[in-house]
Amino acid sequence: MAILKDWTRFEKGWLLIFTLINIYLFFVWSDSLLGLIASISGMFCVVLVAKGKISNYYFGIVQTATYAYIAYGYGLYGETMLNALFYFPVQFIGIYLWSQNKTVHNVQGEDVRIQRLSKSGWFYTIICVLVLTVVYGYFLKYLGGNNVWNDSATNVLSVTAQILMLKRFAEQWLLWISVNILSILLWVSALISQGGNDISMIIMWSAFLVNSIYGYVNWRKMHMKQNQEVL
Repeated sequence: MAILKDWTRFEKGWLLIFTLINIYLFFVWSDSLLGLIASISGMFCVVLVAKGKISNYYFGIVQTATYAYIAYGYGLYGETMLNALFYFPVQFIGIYLWSQNKTVHNVQGEDVRIQRLSKSGWFYTIICVLVLTVVYGYFLKYLGGNNVWNDSATNVLSVTAQILMLKRFAEQWLLWISVNILSILLWVSALISQGGNDISMIIMWSAFLVNSIYGYVNWRKMHMKQNQEVL
């Protein structure tokens, strides 16, 4: 299978385990088919991001569209707007930008060059995240949304991480780790308070958390390797 070419045992095992868990929950908990599609396409997307592969965006198109629909049903308006109005169109932008920044040794392939964030870059990033989280939180409260502060923090961190991802910064993964932890708490709270059978959403975000930790480690290694190749 071409898509699994050059995958490590960890990557294959990670994807297989969480896919099987999702399929099991789909039958045992009568989970929604849309939730299953969103979860599995999302897992393929994030593991391909961790590998620095442009093809992650094709799975991202499917995941963002289905996830937005599910989030809307639970009154998570921040998640809905984030995916429908930001993540979905950004997938097409990502395909273009990453295609323009392939590694020298892999011009015909899909690996991209990786950057690192400076100290000043970190400072401005943190300030923007704090300010926007407060502003967006009040906006979601005005809309009558649920879990507005968690929802706001998750969305602002997600947008920031996505921008860093488009610019190919390895530090995006530190923000994704925070996003994934907050998202797990968000869905646990939503399912407990409102009911529902979309357990696959929790499994998906748990898989994302494992992958984001791996992604940070892998992108640091890839950055070092690319610098050595340039030298």
